[in-house]
Amino acid sequence: MTIRFLSVARQELDDAFAWYERQSAGLGYEFLDELDRVVRRINAYPDSCAELTHGLRRALLSRFPYGLVYGREADSIVIVAVAHLHREPRYWMDRLASEGEEQGGEFRASDKPPTKPARARSRKR
Repeated sequence: MTIRFLSVARQELDDAFAWYERQSAGLGYEFLDELDRVVRRINAYPDSCAELTHGLRRALLSRFPYGLVYGREADSIVIVAVAHLHREPRYWMDRLASEGEEQGGEFRASDKPPTKPARARSRKR
């Protein structure tokens, strides 16, 4: 089974690596080692992690406060988010395609950059 990261998940991974490297030389590589172990575990046992919603699961890193949110798509595993566990929960939900999102136990992931909803401006009178 192949593992694929959405581009936004790849960016989250890069950002986390850079942050840990700034904290202490080599810590970013320890983060990557831990992430690699989790990815190999997901590949070997894709249905073993906690199910968040139908067809979407989260695997936790043991040493770092991150979880990999993933789903299965045909013959691959798609990492939807490299999610920091102490930040806004489920911020990554808009990465799921709206059309046919939960077809046959699978999900459809969108690799488009997330769009932020327009903020309503308040008028000062």
